[in-house]
Amino acid sequence: MTAGNAGPDDDGPDDGGESQFESSTSLDASSLDSKFDASSTGTDVETDETTSQGLLERFLTAKEGPLMFAREALSSVALVLLVGLLLFTVSGVWPPMVAVESGSMEPHMERGDLVFISEPGRYVPDATHEDTGVVTYRTGTEVEYRSFGDYGSVVVYDNPSRYGPPVIHRARFWVDEGENWYGEANPDYVAADSCAELLNCPAPHAGFVTKGDANNRYDQANGISEPVKPEWITGVAMVRIPYLGWVRLWLAGVAPVTPPVTVSPDHAPGMNAALPVAEATATPPAGTTATPRLDTDRRCTGDATATSTPITSGGTHPA
Repeated sequence: MTAGNAGPDDDGPDDGGESQFESSTSLDASSLDSKFDASSTGTDVETDETTSQGLLERFLTAKEGPLMFAREALSSVALVLLVGLLLFTVSGVWPPMVAVESGSMEPHMERGDLVFISEPGRYVPDATHEDTGVVTYRTGTEVEYRSFGDYGSVVVYDNPSRYGPPVIHRARFWVDEGENWYGEANPDYVAADSCAELLNCPAPHAGFVTKGDANNRYDQANGISEPVKPEWITGVAMVRIPYLGWVRLWLAGVAPVTPPVTVSPDHAPGMNAALPVAEATATPPAGTTATPRLDTDRRCTGDATATSTPITSGGTHPA
């Protein structure tokens, strides 16, 4: 008997069928792996989002612990920045507030007042001197412009040739370079009989003659400053808030531990009448006569680092 060729229905090796089965199996496995990976990734994303939302909710609702402290600190900083930005937008200068350090502007400004200032010329009438943004006392009497209880603008100025911080005083009148301003001055505020006896007369340059309301002399007559140039003026006083400036003065080390003692102005013409108790009661060296150091109008510091103040003129601390 001879063997015949195997028919199509006979069992035999079928390489095409096995390859097709293996390919299908691999495809199914890959699909399962892809679905598993996608499912895992989605779970991870949802977990991260849930964790972030949970942490944010805890940060916003915490009533104690570090999260509450951090939230309150950030809120306070944001509020301060917002208020500072608003004040700068309104005033046009920085810092927009200053703390009064001396009594040279009493009774219209008291020591410890917080004063809001603005850029010169921003909120003043048309009666300002040229384009300076400042109304002098003399012009104020003519146009009925008053600020802080009297005529004219109260300005903050910083003389770059003088050591010390800025000064806050009232602008009295304008002088031109080389002008003999003795005849224009109130004789009660100069303590001189002629221009030759008066400091800064003739005027070394054009500028404002200024004076503290509580002082007996012009700043230019007692050596506080030469005539104030417009570019020296950093702000014009607008509004004062009593007592709030003490916080700034205390932080700067200017606020006294003990209250001031009043000294009769007759003992110190042209000077402030108040001095710290420590200065008034200090024991002088042996063989010397006690002479209290009177504060002629202590100046305001123009930077946050200045804590001691020379005997010069009255002013403010930036707040």
